[in-house]
Amino acid sequence: MIKISVSIDVSNLKQAEIFYIEALGCKKLRDQGADMVVLATDNCDIYLQEKEAGTKPLASSAVVRDYERHWTPVHLDFLTENIDEAVKKIVQLGGLHEGGESGDWGSIAHCADPFGNGFCVINE
Repeated sequence: MIKISVSIDVSNLKQAEIFYIEALGCKKLRDQGADMVVLATDNCDIYLQEKEAGTKPLASSAVVRDYERHWTPVHLDFLTENIDEAVKKIVQLGGLHEGGESGDWGSIAHCADPFGNGFCVINE
């Protein structure tokens, strides 16, 4: 069996730790050295890794880390019972609420953390 974990590059580890714990309900498992912390949800570990803006994530590419708002086709979905409360905390802690939708299936809020990483909050 394969277990999935998620790694998120951030420019400020302490701010990211507070954001993901207080805004999204993650739990801290442990510090992993000076520049990494491991958080968890009920079914996934999240590794927050402090990486300086402008550094190269891949030696074979000219791409550098940029913490402005960016889009990626792979993102996280956080399931919650109260989207409005989650969005309120996300914004209070420096994240963005970028709209959403709702229908017979439920509701979704499109958001981003303070480091430009997009994610969605979905009611369960």
